[in-house]
Amino acid sequence: QLQLVESGGGLVQPGGSLRLSCAASGFTLPIYVIGWFRQAPGKGREGVSCISSSGGRTNYADSVHGRFTVSRDNAKNTVYLQMNSLNPEDTAVYYCAARIRQDYSDYDCGGMSYWGKGTVVTVSS
Repeated sequence: QLQLVESGGGLVQPGGSLRLSCAASGFTLPIYVIGWFRQAPGKGREGVSCISSSGGRTNYADSVHGRFTVSRDNAKNTVYLQMNSLNPEDTAVYYCAARIRQDYSDYDCGGMSYWGKGTVVTVSS
């Protein structure tokens, strides 16, 4: 059974850092595009960052560019989101999602097929 499990969320002070992990099971991660999304209280879901199957191509939302870094370790079937310089506007439930790549350069955030249940990130003093 295909499964994505996020971890690493928690409470952090403004300016702090967290690293989220997304562990995949039941499928071969190296052929999947992986995305990180978030949903803040009272708001819709937004794309944060996506990474191609090899890890060679990434994209970021303007709101996190320069602060967040996505990476993947296909040998460990895990994708990471390093979040630095966090601010209260980053408070949200963070989800990872996956879909089969269209080609090696594919890193689009659309059309995700599988979703994790999310991990909560709270940025507050």
